[in-house]
Amino acid sequence: MVVKMWRRLFRSRAVPVSRAPAVAPRPAAPVPMPAADHAAPAISQAELGDRFHRFVLGLPAAESSEPSAAELATLKRLELLSTRFDMRSLPRLPTVLPQLLRTLKSDSAAGGELAKLVGRDPLMVGEVMRVTGSVFYRAAQPITSLQQAVVLLGQDGLRRVLTQHVMKPILQANAGTLGHVAGERLWEHAERCAHACAWLGRSSGCDAFEAYLAGIICHTGTGAVVRLLDQLMPPEAEAPALSSGFLDGCAQLAARLSLQASQHWELPPRVIDAMTECQAPVTATGSALGRALAIADALAIAQLLAEHGRVPADLDLSHGWPDILGPNLLARCQQDLRRQFPLEKKPL
Repeated sequence: MVVKMWRRLFRSRAVPVSRAPAVAPRPAAPVPMPAADHAAPAISQAELGDRFHRFVLGLPAAESSEPSAAELATLKRLELLSTRFDMRSLPRLPTVLPQLLRTLKSDSAAGGELAKLVGRDPLMVGEVMRVTGSVFYRAAQPITSLQQAVVLLGQDGLRRVLTQHVMKPILQANAGTLGHVAGERLWEHAERCAHACAWLGRSSGCDAFEAYLAGIICHTGTGAVVRLLDQLMPPEAEAPALSSGFLDGCAQLAARLSLQASQHWELPPRVIDAMTECQAPVTATGSALGRALAIADALAIAQLLAEHGRVPADLDLSHGWPDILGPNLLARCQQDLRRQFPLEKKPL
């Protein structure tokens, strides 16, 4: 479990473990209550991000907002380790993927041409055949060839299948052995973020695949931070209730590593630009994809936390960015997320 890693990391601190549930607000930053009974409960974006990282890392609620001396020292060590982080240690993208992505950007790409490219990677072949054999895609006649499967998926379906096939193992493996749970939760977020980013991107004229890809990879660096923390682990100790300031520092470092990963993989320029813009708060002057990605990230976090009972199911973020995207558009996007990812009761 990830929490064991944190116990070993902060053995020098004699801070009692908080037994409060992750949904409990911190005393220093209470969750504001709605002005009207029918309004959805309000949670700040900073609080939402804090709850997300505690959920991903399996941490208890914070007891303070300011980082302790031990946490500041750990952040400095993380910064140093991050400068030495070898991006070549990340799982490699399949060599056929760049050519396949370029082909998929053409509306005139033929099924035979796509099937030939997919056929060069046995794992991609297996994933395409598995998906087209599912109940959702099941055809009247059995699928007997890769070309039939590619045609059945269509270009949009093929883009998403290949993106998930490539990025899911990367996100899960990137967190390291002790980050298995973190990797699973990061993938859950990636699916929701990619869906929301593509949905919002359509209203701004973004390339649908680039928006989906940006959403998939936006938290790649979080898994890398977990791997870096693996290197700082002393022997077993009690887990502290880490401050919000410490987790915010980890999140900023993770965002920089996510950008470096996108550059290392030579992803499309607009995706890299969007990742660059996400180093700072979203503004109306940013690119269309940068705005969509930043807001989709927050909507996906809210959706994932709601599914796991960490925030109210009716949490409304539609008025969070009034100068960037309209409330009606954001409300529809949240509704679409809830349809695609139902708020079923899941274990905490």
